[in-house]
Amino acid sequence: MNQNQMPNQGQSQGQQKIQNPESPIAKNPQMNDRDFTNDLLAMEKYMTDAYCTYLNEASHQSLYQDVLNIFNETQNAQRNFYDLMFKNGWYSIEPAEQQKLQQSYQQFQGYSTQFPYSLNNLQ
Repeated sequence: MNQNQMPNQGQSQGQQKIQNPESPIAKNPQMNDRDFTNDLLAMEKYMTDAYCTYLNEASHQSLYQDVLNIFNETQNAQRNFYDLMFKNGWYSIEPAEQQKLQQSYQQFQGYSTQFPYSLNNLQ
């Protein structure tokens, strides 16, 4: 955790959220900077998802390249909105529990035996 990140106190299970101090915003019924930024972040996530689907199914190479460029720009914009929200304390994350990480790792390790190829051949 860097010096700008302060854990949010008040988590019940010993897990602390990773979150910067929240920037002050007006608390009223009108949309504020956090609301607008959150709306833009949601839109960018939706757009990158849609572009990703297109890229998986595109058959025209030139159009694929054009949409890939747009996808990259949209993905970068999405990341910038996320960074802005996190910097202002409007977006928090919860650290993963070591036990859950280990369970997921073991689960997917088991799946590797079902691959039609050896993992050693991929390296």
